[in-house]
Amino acid sequence: MTEPPSPILTLNNVRKKYRGCEALKGISLQLFPGELLGFFGPNGAGKTTMIRCISGLLKPDSGQIRMQVSANSDATKTARLGLVPQNLAVYHDLTVQQNLEVFGRLEGVTGRPLQTRIAEVLDWAALKDRTRSLVKTLSGGMQRRLNIACSVLHRPSVLLLDEPTVGVDPQSRERIYTMLDDLTAQGAAVLLTTHQLDEVETRCHRIMVIDHGTIVADGKLPDLVRQTIGRPHRVFVRFDQPYHQELAAFSFDEHRTSAMCPIDSMQELPQVLAVLKQLDREPSQIDVRSFGLQDVFLALTGRSLRE
Repeated sequence: MTEPPSPILTLNNVRKKYRGCEALKGISLQLFPGELLGFFGPNGAGKTTMIRCISGLLKPDSGQIRMQVSANSDATKTARLGLVPQNLAVYHDLTVQQNLEVFGRLEGVTGRPLQTRIAEVLDWAALKDRTRSLVKTLSGGMQRRLNIACSVLHRPSVLLLDEPTVGVDPQSRERIYTMLDDLTAQGAAVLLTTHQLDEVETRCHRIMVIDHGTIVADGKLPDLVRQTIGRPHRVFVRFDQPYHQELAAFSFDEHRTSAMCPIDSMQELPQVLAVLKQLDREPSQIDVRSFGLQDVFLALTGRSLRE
């Protein structure tokens, strides 16, 4: 029987006060090899503070942060961390090649292994034809991809990315996620923060929602929908005048001008429509609604505006 993988990164009850506010209020999480974990939350929720604590840029006030390789890994292998901060961390007056050489040496990669690795990441980041270009002449998307390439020269076990797709075009965003998919396929663990709902929904293996320094949800999207909202789909029927007959599986509002039927799967839709087909009066409107991360997010954090 195969043993479940051990977490490569563990946070246990991490707390941090930052600029007079308690930014992290007992954060606990586990990150596993080959996993892409999406960390989602409103502005000021604590996402960047958590990234800085994990990377060592900030020291937690209390709690534990632990990195370790799997028990099945090579005994000589150590857990390595890569960081892609929210603000670009590259040298704009150096070329792409020079940036990679600098960051490689900073991570202890030198000589022929460094040149081999640079050739690999240039191809991986689709920057092979811009090797001699000054960074300041690159597009925003290219600079982001270079920033990520600089962070993986030492083959990190864990890669942290803080808002890696801010301000990039759709093509560069797609390329960045292809790069991250390659990393997780090779066994790296990736944790990213983002405000992009569609990215978290479609790209991340697991989702965590953080609000006011606390993790308020953790799991795959279908599980989060069920935990916070209930059944993931609903059929709505509306009438111009009150409808007084009963509809199987539907519940009416107090005015009996609209009714709702929750369903677990779209495969149930034909049966629901068969019920509606028996109506003796045509409804004014029929809608089918599926719930996603935005609904989960608003249910957990509220609808009030945040600065």
